[in-house]
Amino acid sequence: MTPMVKAEGVHKSYGAAHILKGIDLEVNNGEVFCLIGPSGSGKSTFLRCINHLEKINSGRLYVDGELVGYRQKGDKLYELKDSEVAAQRRDIGMVFQRFNLFPHMTALANVMEAPIQVKGESKAVARERAERLLDRVGLADKAGNYPSQLSGGQQQRVAIARALAMEPKLMLFDEPTSALDPELVGDVLDVMRDLAESGMTMVVVTHEMGFAREVGDSLVFMDGGVVVESGHPREVLSNPQHDRTKAFLSKVL
Repeated sequence: MTPMVKAEGVHKSYGAAHILKGIDLEVNNGEVFCLIGPSGSGKSTFLRCINHLEKINSGRLYVDGELVGYRQKGDKLYELKDSEVAAQRRDIGMVFQRFNLFPHMTALANVMEAPIQVKGESKAVARERAERLLDRVGLADKAGNYPSQLSGGQQQRVAIARALAMEPKLMLFDEPTSALDPELVGDVLDVMRDLAESGMTMVVVTHEMGFAREVGDSLVFMDGGVVVESGHPREVLSNPQHDRTKAFLSKVL
């Protein structure tokens, strides 16, 4: 089986700041893969490299067997055109910490927009799917509301529906609950739990250890741009082997 995500020696720097220092990992098809670690450890940067929102400096990143952002000829890599990168991104949904909804569009229009503009779908087809997805995330009654009329948790669920509207084969979540009031977190995690049960491949940067333990299939603890420890979430969270992992978990569990 081809892994859905494969990273080989991935490095990323911003000037003199070396953020990712040789990341090697694999995410299998249908897996919920959780990334945890302190702020500044490189988790979100790595997530953004998966869909080429950030360009890696060296190494290789593959999604479903296809090299991301580059074409290889011999030993050399050649960067893809913007249009080719955009085509790759169609298969990768991403949900950010901040919801990034279009404020002048209703929830329904936000979910319809990308399939119409990017895939050229008819409004009727896009509307039918958007209505179905809003129902799936528990917001069928909010289809006509604008983002300013929704709570943070509701906006994040619309953002998830919007990402799903492109029918991706991979979903990336960058701390999707970190900007939410605590009482709103559960509804978003319930939607993600439902997605996981449906077999969606998910890479989740999270501070929600309960979610990682219950829903995750694999967990990686990152610190200082490297993978410190990895394994099944319950194993790593209940019996960490590395002193750095133990120190981190002692503060968050």
